[in-house]
Formats: sequence, structure tokens, C-alpha cells
Amino acid sequence: MTMPVIELREVSRRYDDGPPALHEASLTVQPGEAVAILGPSGSGKSTLLNLIAGLDRPDAGTVTVDGVRVDRLGEAGAALYRRSRIGMVFQFFNLLDDLTVTDNVELPARLTGVARGEAGRRAAELLEVLGIDRHARAYPGRLSGGERQRVAVARALMNRPALLLADEPTGALDTAAGQDVSELLTGLNAEGQTIVVVTHDLALARSCTNRTVRIADGRITEDVRSQAVAPEAVR
Repeated sequence: MTMPVIELREVSRRYDDGPPALHEASLTVQPGEAVAILGPSGSGKSTLLNLIAGLDRPDAGTVTVDGVRVDRLGEAGAALYRRSRIGMVFQFFNLLDDLTVTDNVELPARLTGVARGEAGRRAAELLEVLGIDRHARAYPGRLSGGERQRVAVARALMNRPALLLADEPTGALDTAAGQDVSELLTGLNAEGQTIVVVTHDLALARSCTNRTVRIADGRITEDVRSQAVAPEAVR
């Protein structure tokens, strides 16, 4: 039996004295799935993302990603986990403006001790596959929003993660660039990459994922698969 990429069991998280940001949430994501986490602001979807990414810890329950008990990791272990097991794409790209495109993409590998030559070859391969190799020596500020998001995706894929997390990946883009990124995510999933997209955009969810999970008031209220998923993740 294939091991899930993500397995959350009865996970809860509360901040201060307010209502639970997440309450007894259970979720399993298999290799090759593309899952959209949908919900309005304050629903708990960002809390769920942070728990999966090891940026926060639950008050109760367990979080396992790619065989790692994320909820048990200390600060150093969580940082290593994020570098080696997951890739993250953010709404506002989070690229370093004083580094070239290639240097930005290489960074995750360099942080894990990969030699510069090997990191450079991997970065060049990703930039070519994602159609932005002509910008390899450019700085992010010279690129369009869509191009910067492609650089961010290349950086997220640098260490061949088991899981790609995308947090509102089209939120800062115009319609055309957003469609471009949506098609990119669709293509990556078709090749076997496991993807979780956190968004409030139903159109994005429908276009690039095959499963939707809705959250309201910290609870998972709906979990629907729309089509067959890829048999296994490409690492």
C-alpha cells in the first residue's frame, strides 16, 4: 500500500482565547494528487498550510508528511524538513531581489550542501523546462509577475520535493499570468508532482486540481474528488 504524502489526524490549533483556528481536522493526500484547500479569510486554511509546512505546531493531533512526524520537529528539524521534503510557492513570490534568477533557484540546494556545479545544472534544467531559461542571469525586478512566479516554482522544485505547497499562487497576478501559472501547476501534476493549493479562488481550484477540500470555521466541511489522480509522484 502506498504511503500517503500527507496524513493529518484529529489536528486542532487555537490561538489565545479565541475559537479554534482548526478543530479536529483529518486529511490524507496520496502521491500524485492535486488538492485545493478552499475557504474564506479566517476559515483555517492558512493554519492548515502552516501546520503541513512545519511553520506551526498543533495543540492536538498528528501531522505526518512524506513519512516525517512534522508535529514533533524542533526548529532546526523543521527548517531541514522544509528544505528537503517540501517546496513552497507564495502569493508575492518571496524572491531575493539582489540575486539573479539562477541564484534564487539554486538557493534551496546550496542551503542543503549541494555543490555549486550540481546545483547549477539542476537550476538550468528547471529554468529550461519552465520556459524561463532566457532570464537566467536577470534579476527578479526585471521580470513580469508571471515570470517571477515561474522562478518561484523552479526554486520550490529545486530539491525534488515530495510535496509542492502553493499559497494563493495567482493572487498577485493579472488574469493572463494567473492562467499561465494555473497551466504550469496542471502540467507539473500531470507529471506526478503532488500539489496542495491554498486559495479562495474556485476557478483556480477547478482548473489545476482534481480534489477540493473546503474549510469553514476551522472545520473540514467537504472533501470531493473530481477525477482520477496520477498513480505516483515523480521525485
